[in-house]
Amino acid sequence: MRKFATFLCIGFLLTSLSGCTTAYKVARDKRSLKTQARDENITLKIRDMFVKDKVVKFLDISTLCYEGKVYLVGQYDTLKQKKRAVQIARSVEGVKSVSTYFLPKKKDDPCGTARNLELAARVKAKLIKDMDIASTNVHVKTVRCHVVLLGIVGSQNEIAKAIAHARSVDGVRGVKSFLKVKKPSGSP
Repeated sequence: MRKFATFLCIGFLLTSLSGCTTAYKVARDKRSLKTQARDENITLKIRDMFVKDKVVKFLDISTLCYEGKVYLVGQYDTLKQKKRAVQIARSVEGVKSVSTYFLPKKKDDPCGTARNLELAARVKAKLIKDMDIASTNVHVKTVRCHVVLLGIVGSQNEIAKAIAHARSVDGVRGVKSFLKVKKPSGSP
């Protein structure tokens, strides 16, 4: 119970601190407000199911959704955990596809939570400094010092620059991009 209360407090603080950028972020997002709301609803349903599940370790997996496409990023102890996370995500109404970036946990890996957070912050700082990238549209996740970029941006140039910035950060072991370019409305 104590862990859960701590988790809720941390979540509340993070939400409060990021609240000032919410309106700006919503305005800069390449998705319609309705699509953003639908995607957030899918994300919250999956996260809720992860919390309640006895196999999946909620804190080991990040969940993001863009236009009904779900991305699961994290670590796993067993293949059963990995398979269960995908199964849960696919079961949620409105999910069009599920893509994953999972790495097995390693006990003695020097790249722990603090190092992952540091690398993510350094990558995000580079993205923010680059005026050619709508950095609020790029989510940066790190798993065992591997950077995963997710989001919808305005051009292939933004994708290429975001990947280059992530690769340039000392200590990054690899970069995986799930970034997509928003197609103009009416395009297939």
